[in-house]
Amino acid sequence: MGKIIRFSLFLFFVLSWGFAQPKKFKIHTVAFYNFENLFDTINDPATNDDEWTPAGLQNWTDAKYRQKLKNLARVLSEIGTPENTNAPVLIGGSEIENRGVLEDLIRQPQLQSYDYGIIHFDSPDKRGIDVALLYQKKFFRPTSFSNIPLNIYKNRSTVKEEKTEEKMEVDSVEEKVIVVPNNRVFTRDQLLITGFLEGEEISIIVNHWPSRSGGEKATAKYREAAGALNRKIIDSLQHINPDAKVISMGDFNDGPHNKSFKIALGAKGKKSEVPEFGIFNPFEEMLAKGMGTLAFRDSWDIFDQIILSESLIKPDFDSFKFWKAGIFNKPYLIQTSGNYKGYPLRHTLTEVGFSDHFPVYLYLIKEVK
Repeated sequence: MGKIIRFSLFLFFVLSWGFAQPKKFKIHTVAFYNFENLFDTINDPATNDDEWTPAGLQNWTDAKYRQKLKNLARVLSEIGTPENTNAPVLIGGSEIENRGVLEDLIRQPQLQSYDYGIIHFDSPDKRGIDVALLYQKKFFRPTSFSNIPLNIYKNRSTVKEEKTEEKMEVDSVEEKVIVVPNNRVFTRDQLLITGFLEGEEISIIVNHWPSRSGGEKATAKYREAAGALNRKIIDSLQHINPDAKVISMGDFNDGPHNKSFKIALGAKGKKSEVPEFGIFNPFEEMLAKGMGTLAFRDSWDIFDQIILSESLIKPDFDSFKFWKAGIFNKPYLIQTSGNYKGYPLRHTLTEVGFSDHFPVYLYLIKEVK
C-alpha cells in the first residue's frame, strides 16, 4: 500500500492566481543530467575510450566505475525533492558510453524500485558518447523513438545560387554550402521519443549539442545548426498535431542568450512573449539571476536546459502543464576546497565525483478533480 501512495503522489497547494480554495494536483518531475564520462572499464576498439580503462590516463578501475554509478544514482533519486518525493518520471542523460552502463545504473539500489526503462541509440560521436532517456514504466509508455542525425561539416565554403550542380544539401541555419563528406563533424544525434504520460501524449527530444572545443565563436555555427534541427523537429510535431506537447532537454553547450536559442530556436524567457507554436525557456530568467549549471574561469552559465512548447504553458491544468523549473545543486554536489571551490564536484584522479554539470529539472502538474 505504501508504494501505491508513494507513486500516486498528489501535491496540495494554494495557487496564487486568484483561486479561493485549495486545489488538488498531481505532479511529475522531468530531469536532465550530463553524467560526465559514464564509461565502463572495457576498451571498445571502435571508439576513442582508451582513457577510461584501467590502463588509461584516468586509471578507470572497476571500483571507480561502481562508485560513479552509486554517485549518479543518488543524484537521480533525489532530483525534484522535496516538492515531489518520487524520483523523476523522465530523465534525459548525456555522455553515456553505451546501453550497458545505463543498465548498470538503473540496477543501483537507489533506483531499482522505480523500474526505469531505457531508450538509447549509439551515436556517431568519435568518443562513443551518446544521449538517452530513462523513464518510469509505471507512468510513461513510449510509442515511437528515433535518433535524428545532425549533419554538419568543417571548412564549409559558401557558393552562389547558380552553382547547383556542385552543391550538396546539408542542414544549415543561414547558407547553402559545398561540403566534403569526409569533413563531417561527428557529433551526437538528437533523440526523439513520443509516448503517453499517464494517458497524455508528449514528445521529448534529448540533446547534446556540439562542444566549444576550438573556440566558442568558431564552433557557434554548429550549435546554431543544431538549434535549427531542433526547431525543425518541433515544427514537424506541431504540423501533425497543433497542440503537440514537446519538451526538449539537454546539454546544449550554449546558454539561453546564444543565437542557437534566441534565433535558431526562437526561445523566449518570458511566458508573455511566447507566440503560438513558440518555445519557452524557463532557464533564461535563472541565468539573469546569476545562477548556473557549470562554471569556467569563475564565470557561470546554463548549458543544461529544458525548454517547452507553448502548449505546455497555457494557463489551464486540465492536462499536464509546466509549473516551475530548477537547478539541482545540493551541497554534496559542490567542490568545497581548492582552485575550483564552489564548482560542481567532478571526477579527478584521486576522487570519484559526480559531474562537471549540475542537473536541471522541471515539474509538470495536472489538476485532479
